Amino acid sequence: MAAPVITVIGGGQLARMMVPAAVRLGVHLRVLVEDPGTSAGQVVADAPVGAASDEAAVRAAAEGSVAVTFEHEHVPDPVLQALLSDGRSVQPGPEALSRAQDKIVMRRTLTDLGVPCPRWAALSRDTAEARRELADFLAGSPDGSAVVKTSRGGYDGKGVRVVSSVDDVVDWFEGVEAGGPALLVEEKVPFVRELAVLVARRPSGETRTWPVVESVQRDGVCSEIIAPAPGITADEARRADEVAVAIAEGLGVTGVLAVEMFEVAGAGPDGTPGVLVNELAMRPHNSGHWTIDGSVTSQFEQHLRAVLDLPLGDTAATAPWTVMANVLGSTLPDLTDALPGVLGSFPDARVELYGKAVREGRKLAHVNVRGDDLDTVRRRAQQAAAVLRGE
Repeated sequence: MAAPVITVIGGGQLARMMVPAAVRLGVHLRVLVEDPGTSAGQVVADAPVGAASDEAAVRAAAEGSVAVTFEHEHVPDPVLQALLSDGRSVQPGPEALSRAQDKIVMRRTLTDLGVPCPRWAALSRDTAEARRELADFLAGSPDGSAVVKTSRGGYDGKGVRVVSSVDDVVDWFEGVEAGGPALLVEEKVPFVRELAVLVARRPSGETRTWPVVESVQRDGVCSEIIAPAPGITADEARRADEVAVAIAEGLGVTGVLAVEMFEVAGAGPDGTPGVLVNELAMRPHNSGHWTIDGSVTSQFEQHLRAVLDLPLGDTAATAPWTVMANVLGSTLPDLTDALPGVLGSFPDARVELYGKAVREGRKLAHVNVRGDDLDTVRRRAQQAAAVLRGE
């Protein structure tokens, strides 16, 4: 039997975690990896080597596939257009991806769709004008501060600065003048907590969302996910879901879309908590790793189903609580050294190693724990992750 081939562009841990789902569905996964030693390159048999920016390599990897998808958004538009000209099914398509690739384009589009966002402005590429614009924005902020982001290339806290003076980003102005990414300024939102909604959408239009989760950040990087978000009411969850689905449908997204949000006091109807959309990711996402063990259908299986335009799976939780704890850096030379300790002490923990070389602050693995008592589940996930960090 000839298995349908899905080509994934990018060889990181997200592509790696698609493998078990592909095996279950009988899908042949081909992954274009940057190097044979990448997370996915270590476990995928069909893993040609090439950069996402290399049109020839991408087109060759897509040969014979029924769909092309991505584990990151950093694929140049000319490469995506070349795939379309070859008759490939590109999921999500270039127009949708452009909204995740450029934060200014994203903000404009979301604003046009009526999606609640923080107050924002695109700064001029002229340094003198940009300085004036930023100074005016800071003057209009209650505490005199704001968040400045590079429009392209930022992730996990990179390309983001909280500023209280124009001089805090003078080096970025120089980068813009040299042809680098433009700059976006946003209000520093006084949020209660950060939430995330995952929504899957297939080309024929069916959508499904998972329970709204709380995202706990450390130094701008996701440290922990609590599913579902503690204390969220049915009305609040419904409103967050509606925002995520509106974005997926309005942008024509296919596959998994992660919508990261700020919960803001008094922003909803009648002074109830509301949400402002912070970031988008058009692929499986760190906020959805809990679904591997805590949902009927994981985000990785759902992404493959959506890409193939197959009926989407049930997204119900399989336990009252699931907590995902990231392993960000380690003092151990190799995380497998910690396996006897972590598996012996935490038999209820599901450990997922990414096969990465240890580096300070790097996402190396995650741990999922599920159960009936949130405090116990959270503590055990944190402790298991600490063992993998060598603590």
